[in-house]
Amino acid sequence: MAAVDPEALSKAFVAHYYTTFDQNRAGLANLYQDPSMLTFEGQKFQGPQQITAKLTGLPFQQCQHQVSTVDCQQSGPAGGMLVFVSGNLQIAGEQHPLKFSQANTVVYDILDQLYELNLPRSKRNDDLKYLTEMERFDMMFHLMPTPQGSYFVLNDIFRLNYA
Repeated sequence: MAAVDPEALSKAFVAHYYTTFDQNRAGLANLYQDPSMLTFEGQKFQGPQQITAKLTGLPFQQCQHQVSTVDCQQSGPAGGMLVFVSGNLQIAGEQHPLKFSQANTVVYDILDQLYELNLPRSKRNDDLKYLTEMERFDMMFHLMPTPQGSYFVLNDIFRLNYA
């Protein structure tokens, strides 16, 4: 496998992920495989079907992610990467954005798809209905390489910051 620039890959992945989430959430299924896990506000989901069902079932129909920071580290000898994202989540009809963080592990299946997919716009989730107008998010992705030379999301953790 050719050398990968972790910073460039993580930024391209994050741009692709949130564009897809905001425009066509169902398209995110292509980024997950059977062993993939999502923890969303403490709830756990496994595999592309469960993860996509959770994300498309959120109660808000449209949103826009405003990414503030992206940090990444290479992860282990298999060539995975940890990607940590923080930013704001602007939900249609809300005056102020919600804050979020997300951490993901990226696996190589994603690399081939980064510029090909369009993912859906978000829907407002029942999990978020009690939030104030302004919250931050944190998200972590663990991306893993595939034999084909791309990445997929192995682990995905999402939390809203209620402070």
